[in-house]
Amino acid sequence: MTFYNTVQPVFETERFRLRGMEPADQANIFRGLSHPQVIPYYGVRYDTLEDTATQMEWYAQLWRESTGGWWKITDRETGRFAGAIGFNALKPTQRSAEIGYWLLPEWWHHGVVREVGPQVFRYLFAERGLHRLEAVVETENTASSATAKALGFTYEGTLRECERKDGRWISLEYWSLLAHEFATFEA
Repeated sequence: MTFYNTVQPVFETERFRLRGMEPADQANIFRGLSHPQVIPYYGVRYDTLEDTATQMEWYAQLWRESTGGWWKITDRETGRFAGAIGFNALKPTQRSAEIGYWLLPEWWHHGVVREVGPQVFRYLFAERGLHRLEAVVETENTASSATAKALGFTYEGTLRECERKDGRWISLEYWSLLAHEFATFEA
């Protein structure tokens, strides 16, 4: 399933534009992935702008190696950076991938992911032939669980105390969305 020999697509919704990550986005990525309100439920954090180069290389590597893709989310009118959405952990044989997102706090509770998520999902199902998308959410992140549900994902279960983070055990909820469910959800 090597299909990333093209330029990463650009998506637009009523309020937002999604574009592939570029080196010039590093400062905004640092803003998000060092923000004390963003990182508690996100698996990555950076203490310096320079360290964020690792994340930028990861974004580029995903697309280059056909294992995922991430987009920056910007306001269509102002160009203001809102956050990022994407997929990784692509399993070509199973035609599945894990989706994820994060937003700067000033964009929380404005329906951003509910608006841009379907654009990415449509691309993954219709253009790239995926069958299943998975969302892995820390149990304490009730806002992301609610977003997954609102986007048509089905709760599959919780892996209790399955991962160590910041010196403590955390539990993870697993959510999924299948291609035929998304088609019904969109109808």
